[in-house]
Amino acid sequence: MIQEITDQRFGLIYSAASSTFRLWAPSAAQVSLMLYKNDGVEGGEALLSQSGGSEHPMLIKGNGVWETNVSGDWAGWYYMYRIRQQDGQLHEAVDPYARAVSANGRRGAIVDPAQCSPDGWESDTRPPLASPTDAVLYELHVRDFSISPDSGMTYKGKFKAFTETGLRDEAGNKLGIDHLVELGVTHVHLLPIFDFKTVDELISSNWDPEGEYNWGYDPQHYNVPEGSYATDPRRPETRIVECKEMIQALHQHGIRVIMDVVYNHTYSVEEGPFEPVAPGYFYRQNHDGTLSNGSGVGNELATERPMVRKFIKDSLRYWAEEYHLDGFRFDLMALIDTETMVQIVEELRREVAPDLLIYGEPWTGGGSPLANQTVKGTQRGKGFAVFNDDFRHAIKGDNDGGGKGFATGEAWYEGAVAEGLMGSIHDFALEASETVNYVTVHDNLNLWDKVLVTMGKWDEAGFIPLQDGRPHDGSPLMPKIAAATPYADVVEGEALASEAVKRSLLANSMVLLSQGIPLIHAGDELLRTKYGDHNSYRSGDAINAISWSHKERFTEVFRYYQGLIRLRRQHPAFRLNRREEIEKHMEIIRCSDRVVAYRLHSHAGNDEWKQIVAVFNGGVEAVSVELPPTLYGWNVVVNEREAGTEVLSTADGAEVTVQGLSCMVLYEDPERLKSDLTEVHVKYDREDGDYAGWNLWVWGTGVQDGEVSLTPREDGDAGAVFYTAADVKKIGCILRLNEWEAREWEQDRFITVPEGEKTIRIHIHSDGVDIRPHNLGGRAS
Repeated sequence: MIQEITDQRFGLIYSAASSTFRLWAPSAAQVSLMLYKNDGVEGGEALLSQSGGSEHPMLIKGNGVWETNVSGDWAGWYYMYRIRQQDGQLHEAVDPYARAVSANGRRGAIVDPAQCSPDGWESDTRPPLASPTDAVLYELHVRDFSISPDSGMTYKGKFKAFTETGLRDEAGNKLGIDHLVELGVTHVHLLPIFDFKTVDELISSNWDPEGEYNWGYDPQHYNVPEGSYATDPRRPETRIVECKEMIQALHQHGIRVIMDVVYNHTYSVEEGPFEPVAPGYFYRQNHDGTLSNGSGVGNELATERPMVRKFIKDSLRYWAEEYHLDGFRFDLMALIDTETMVQIVEELRREVAPDLLIYGEPWTGGGSPLANQTVKGTQRGKGFAVFNDDFRHAIKGDNDGGGKGFATGEAWYEGAVAEGLMGSIHDFALEASETVNYVTVHDNLNLWDKVLVTMGKWDEAGFIPLQDGRPHDGSPLMPKIAAATPYADVVEGEALASEAVKRSLLANSMVLLSQGIPLIHAGDELLRTKYGDHNSYRSGDAINAISWSHKERFTEVFRYYQGLIRLRRQHPAFRLNRREEIEKHMEIIRCSDRVVAYRLHSHAGNDEWKQIVAVFNGGVEAVSVELPPTLYGWNVVVNEREAGTEVLSTADGAEVTVQGLSCMVLYEDPERLKSDLTEVHVKYDREDGDYAGWNLWVWGTGVQDGEVSLTPREDGDAGAVFYTAADVKKIGCILRLNEWEAREWEQDRFITVPEGEKTIRIHIHSDGVDIRPHNLGGRAS
């Protein structure tokens, strides 16, 4: 029966002539629509009673669908449903499908959709996105973005802060949305912006160091923007218009918008949006009938049930169409059954926009009876991505403790890092577009704090043991923040000399230069700290706000991030998607001793650079790394001090030195031959005079390894010429017949190249070897 109504439209269908209200309440004996002139709030407090409204009985249409049509223009009014269940219980409920509400979601609001869009909204378009791997995601909380006193923004903590342009600090650094453009990110991933429960929208929303705050993972009204982010939460249209203004402004600046969605649980069951309407239906239960708790907060939505699945799909489609959102990030996506996720992706891409970006967390917050959870691997070939916690752990270690990873000082993670750099296509992903690569987000210790903890600097930094945003010992917070010294080892103007800075940059350089979809946490580029708070979901502005003064203080760090992002965006070799492309064009050339290096070759992704090498040194000492052999010189575009696309230095040797705790990126320059090449002349004599098929196989030249052809000459011998790079000291060589049908020596031989020699000559006899003036020895130990 339920399947027959899954195509119906529920909620309020408004027109100036009349409005239709449709509700699914399958166990109700009687349902009435209640219309109110007031918003249910008086003197800043919610009215305890829902009395005073006009009652309009609704008719049952079958399959639990109740409906009524009310003539006239009701814009500006408010509404509720009065539901009497079969057992006689009476509930007053806000419409689960409500698209506008009064302050704090007390009542549903009737608004004219024509009055709920900013000027020019009809012409708003999504910035182009050719491939998911072209995205650079920036995870951000609306309030954190602008609430700090040093943000320079007028609309602090509001949607409208994103519309403020031309802002600069005293040193001329760009702030706000101009900063995002300058940084180069393609997508802003916003923590939940739908109406959530635990922030009082009527309380002053100015800077409040220890005041009311929440990330927003406590959904109440899924289809309504959060009122605390609006300049006037009591006017229902305002939050809608201003949310759209934010999205419009980001689009106009070439930035797409991802909405963090929480369809796995609600803040409350009894006071939530579903239980008063359809008792027992929307929430998953254990085998004994109790509520299951895979979310870790007391309940989980039963997404596998048809009307729950319908609600989620309807809600997502509404946000994508009405608010022009460009994609969705799913909180605790494992609690959404895989069939629902597949339908969401297919329908949104087919019916709304084919380039919507969809990804989520492939885990739960606790045990769940759901059988077909959307965990890592279930996304293979299905068009959506999952967070890559394998790569995350390999880079940084554990989330909240002192456990270390590649960038934070632990050995033996080279293999896991290499797998992540290749897009995890040999782990859980079919294509690189299925992995979201990151080291930290809003949850757990942020990057700067995690690095300091792994370095044993908790006490030195003055970090504060916190619980629910308050010091454990009950003392005031602000004096502790004032006394904290999280940047004690960072010298202004020499930030990149700090070991902690080096480790944090190394961590995100791997994220930004890996195959897949990179995500960075807002403020990483400003060395953001939360003073050791690993769970700042309600910790107030002093902990959570982005400090914009850090842009001038740590400008070298910002420039480094900016350069890495510019490099990724300008060179498609770093943004391969298909497994076949990666396997064909990318290879790991070193994976040992705290060093991982890869080569992108043959114009990967049709890149203008034919050959690229990226090296990540997780050790504290400089290392020499052998480069792929080529006649041409190398241009360095990323080193321990700078990053970008401009040439910083050149390398003509067979090896390059990479400083400790740093990244280096080089590309082959086809217009510049290596300088100071050594010319190696080989003369080969055979007593039988038969040189057919014989060739020289060489390696370690730094120029061109592999087969070197021997050419017969008039005097009865054969000869060849090859080259070595200036810093080569020893070359491996083998004389072989065709493809290893025979060889001159049982062991490999090595040619010593004396420093400073521009030409060396080797004379090889079939019954021995004579190298003048240098000797050819056996394999070096």
